[in-house]
Amino acid sequence: MIQVDKQIRAMIQCSKIKIEPYDEDSINPNSYDLHLGNNFQISKQNGGVNPYDERTVEKAFYEKTCSELWIQPGEFILGRTEEKISLPDDIVGSVEGKSSLARLGLSIHQTGGWIDAGFSGTITLELHNCSPNQVLLSSGMPIAQIVFFNTMPAELPYGERKNSKYQNQESATLSRYHQNRSL
Repeated sequence: MIQVDKQIRAMIQCSKIKIEPYDEDSINPNSYDLHLGNNFQISKQNGGVNPYDERTVEKAFYEKTCSELWIQPGEFILGRTEEKISLPDDIVGSVEGKSSLARLGLSIHQTGGWIDAGFSGTITLELHNCSPNQVLLSSGMPIAQIVFFNTMPAELPYGERKNSKYQNQESATLSRYHQNRSL
């Protein structure tokens, strides 16, 4: 079941869901607004990426920390939320875009919008400008929203799994798909 404003507020107040920093004004009827951080991984053309080869992934991006950034038409950038989210073993999250930004052509995730029970960390956003116009990104702007769902308690929450590649991430985190080979 999707959680509503009073349920989200109650779970935050009793620390079942942790959001740092927390802003009461970010609670919506069925979601919580997430804000853009100031750390980015900017895609560059380098000829190709092999998801099993960490070096090609690292060569495909460069890191930038800034308070404002123009995302160019067709450009792909990894960003992160300002907020660190910590979920218990019986709550999952789904990150969705803000419709006002989508109407400008900005997509905030490609397929990575699911946040497993037991996850803790900032959320890496897969930002893509689908419009023919550049779009200004500003640190602190509401960029996405997270919807919370109740589930049965997970037997092995995300942070307790051996292959939790993104647990406790703090920056815009590059793909760690290459770690799948060692599983």
